[in-house]
Amino acid sequence: MTRTTGGMGAAALTLAIGAAGGGLMTAIGLPVGWLMGATLSVVGAIFCGLELRVPDRLRDATFFVLGIQAGSGVTPEVVSQVVIWPLSFTIQMVGVALLVVATKAFLERVFGWDRETALFASLPGAMSFVLAAASETRADMTRIVVVQSTRLLLLIGALTPLLGWLEGGEVSADGLRGGVIGEPWQYAALIGLCLALAWIGIRSRLPGGLILGALIGSALLHGTAVAPVAIPSWIAGPALVVLGCSIGARLRPEHRRAIVELLAASLSAFAISLSISAVAGFLAVLALGLTFGKVALAYAPGALEALTVLAFQFDLDPAYVAAHHVIRFVGLALIVPVLARRLPRNRTPESVVRKEAAPIESAHDSEIDPRNDC
Repeated sequence: MTRTTGGMGAAALTLAIGAAGGGLMTAIGLPVGWLMGATLSVVGAIFCGLELRVPDRLRDATFFVLGIQAGSGVTPEVVSQVVIWPLSFTIQMVGVALLVVATKAFLERVFGWDRETALFASLPGAMSFVLAAASETRADMTRIVVVQSTRLLLLIGALTPLLGWLEGGEVSADGLRGGVIGEPWQYAALIGLCLALAWIGIRSRLPGGLILGALIGSALLHGTAVAPVAIPSWIAGPALVVLGCSIGARLRPEHRRAIVELLAASLSAFAISLSISAVAGFLAVLALGLTFGKVALAYAPGALEALTVLAFQFDLDPAYVAAHHVIRFVGLALIVPVLARRLPRNRTPESVVRKEAAPIESAHDSEIDPRNDC
């Protein structure tokens, strides 16, 4: 049985559940407990039949704050490594192509999925574009949503404890890493520039444009020491809770049965994509001399917002991580419409609306988009 609440009531309940779960995980001492606890507690509540949601404006404001925070991790040492990024992008995209081919073939041959559903379920990320394009074909939308959402949840659940173990549990315990509490004019300059660039990111329809614009603005002012100020802990903590709630609320109570039925396919698709991404990442570590942690976050198949936050929390070059996810998103955004046109079409008025709205939505939120319901 599904229990529904009014809009504001559902939002308040979602945040309360997320805060309780985040507080519990933090008290236990788990890495990035506010994020992990909020995500898991909201998912658990949804499995119990609650209809939960995070308001779009609150979610967008949170991504703006997290973008600023991630950009504060940019240092001159980070900038000096930008010259090797193109080769890293190349290795990454070869891995992405291989994982799509392998996952699609596996879902078709082992589980008997049709080629449309298998293809869109295998694409790592760019959810708005994937769902918009899939809605114009004969693909099974429920299977796509479940596999993609399960991948996102498993990524967060797997990488957070792994990085916590590898980094010895060294995460930012407060909101002051990445700067100091500065002067009011420095915060005004930081917020003003980040707002301008976030707006440009949204208008450009670049996947993840909102958080990317804020990240770039923050990186510029921190890298030049014009405004090397930190996000206070009383803002950073709640932002992690909202992000965790947004990730968990990606699911809906009506997906519960499908999640159980598709668990084997979802786990298999996740294992294939993660394995191929790991091989590509290992090659990047060997060829470019990069650290394993930041390559693991950058090459992971999805979850730009959450993994950029993890990169900041573990001090693993969030700019590098975000740049790789954006490159992957842009590549998928370019190829998805081409692939959709080569498949049998199922054009409806609803699919037209979804396709036209997808670029705008993806600029706000490229991975965690509760508005894309099927």
